[in-house]
Amino acid sequence: MKICANLSLLFTELPLVERVVAASAAGFDGVEIQFPYELPAIRLKEALEAADMPLRVINLPAADLMTGGWGLAAVPARQAEFDQALEAALSYAAMVRPALVNVLPGRLADDVEPEQALQTLVANLRKTADAFTLLGIAVVCEAVNTTDMPGFLINSSEQLRELLGMVDHANCSAQYDFYHMAMQGEDISAGIQRLEGRIGHVQFADCPGRGAPGNGGLDFINALKTLKSSGYDGWIGAEYKPGTEGTQASLSWLNQWRSMLGQA
Repeated sequence: MKICANLSLLFTELPLVERVVAASAAGFDGVEIQFPYELPAIRLKEALEAADMPLRVINLPAADLMTGGWGLAAVPARQAEFDQALEAALSYAAMVRPALVNVLPGRLADDVEPEQALQTLVANLRKTADAFTLLGIAVVCEAVNTTDMPGFLINSSEQLRELLGMVDHANCSAQYDFYHMAMQGEDISAGIQRLEGRIGHVQFADCPGRGAPGNGGLDFINALKTLKSSGYDGWIGAEYKPGTEGTQASLSWLNQWRSMLGQA
């Protein structure tokens, strides 16, 4: 397993292009970015190539989701907006070449039945998985806790497992986030086992607080052992809030993890 830095939360004291270099200098193996679209794709491509850093994950545009709205992927009335977001992501990804694109399910919209929202999400995931297959880019989808995002449609590992079964597409798998599932009260290792063979990417932060490892109560050593024993050999993304001390001061865990994962 390799470790990537989420540049939407880490090194934010720097402009986005400079965060790529900072992540490389800090010892990360790659980077991920939630929504990089404000930066021209060619500029991000050049920054990644200059630092020799692979881009692991970007999110499909999600409209108002991050500011309390419903998002796009599970809202029937926003189908045209979702299709536009998909086209924008395809164009951007064709230039920056992420390994994965994450589709956020979003919140349950007003006046939409849960089953209708779910069917819309399933259809959009299939459409996205088909489209990105042509680029050789995989698609993931994640469950998010309902404390940070009230009303989030997919909020448990079991719901995520059921969703993937409904989508039933070879190019669609789970993005499993330790923090979000811990916030839901789930046992992290049990969730990994529940999704065994269907996890395409992993993200982490400690819980509570969404800080760096060691600032909360999660048993990361056991979780990583479970990941390894489940056969997962992909990437894990550091998606935590470093706090007022800054990112560099929050990285005391990184060398230990690299050693534990056999990279140091």
